[in-house]
Amino acid sequence: MKYFLFAYLLVVVGVVAIMGFRGEISTKPPLRLFPDMDEQSKYKPQGASAFFADGRTDRVPVSGTVARGELKDDPFLHFGKVSFEADTWATGFPMEVTADLIDHGQKKYAIYCIACHGGTGDGNGVTKFHGMAITSTYHDDRLRNMSEGEIFNTVTNGIRLMGSYKDKLSEYDRWAVIAYMRVLQRAQNARVKDVPEANRGELGL
Repeated sequence: MKYFLFAYLLVVVGVVAIMGFRGEISTKPPLRLFPDMDEQSKYKPQGASAFFADGRTDRVPVSGTVARGELKDDPFLHFGKVSFEADTWATGFPMEVTADLIDHGQKKYAIYCIACHGGTGDGNGVTKFHGMAITSTYHDDRLRNMSEGEIFNTVTNGIRLMGSYKDKLSEYDRWAVIAYMRVLQRAQNARVKDVPEANRGELGL
């Protein structure tokens, strides 16, 4: 029993010694039992440094430096071009066109595109009834025959009254929207021969 009381007293004394002076004013540095790298050696932004001749810690990035994740090394994926050398718009998609890609494009289209271009892509969105008289329809030959790369560039940089969407849609989002746009075009301009023979019976033909 006496050992238990001794251990209990030791714990109480230890707690009081550590916690008893909390809240008191002191000019001494705080006692940190677990510093957790609070006092690590480092340069603070816009701080001073005796290492460099100009005395600054801020350094100009090395020429050609690219932020992580910002390397645009694929002309098709990032710019819709065949190559960096040829000023030619690419045709097709830089990724596999899947149901997931199209579904994703439909969701983004409903958020950013449907207001102007309408649910079917005919240009009869709600903005047309509020003063925007001219909105392109996807179902004319000009846009049906336009390469996917050029459409990607239009979504990225905008054209005429249409602003840029690169701050709202990621590159993957933009390609997904274009894939869904192609679905809308096919839906409004489909022909019987576009349906596989094995499925034409489902049309009642």
